[in-house]
Amino acid sequence: MRIERVVVNASPLICLCKSGLSEILPELFADIVVPARVYQEITIKEDITRACRQLFSQQEVKVISAIVIPSSVMSWDLGEGESSVLAYALNHPECWVVIDDLEARKCAATLGCRYTGTVGIILLAKRRGLISSAKDCLTKIQNAGLWLSQDFVREICLKAGEQ
Repeated sequence: MRIERVVVNASPLICLCKSGLSEILPELFADIVVPARVYQEITIKEDITRACRQLFSQQEVKVISAIVIPSSVMSWDLGEGESSVLAYALNHPECWVVIDDLEARKCAATLGCRYTGTVGIILLAKRRGLISSAKDCLTKIQNAGLWLSQDFVREICLKAGEQ
């Protein structure tokens, strides 16, 4: 099944923007939803705002406000951004969640939301032929601040068909 719609949390956006890979998102997905709370988290820091400016000018990216957080999400005591992302996905089951936080992923799985993360985006871009090297992109997101073990990087490169 092809993923067309995603709702994205702050960490993947920040990593992809700071690493210069944010253009992958509109190439991969027809609709990209960013809850207003996530947008606020990102735009607090000027360097991140500069890096994400191009992404937020894309027509595929929509900043959505007035997301009501149901008790099934609130009970997980996640951050406002993660909670907004998951609440949106619950009300829009065709949307995949793009989120890196482990506890938020557990919540997504428990609630039946489909999800992936920053590394999953890189792997998907490689599989769709949008990038030539998953390893190079993983190095860029590591340099942008996402910690990945070398074993994990090797495992992802193997999944991407790289040595």
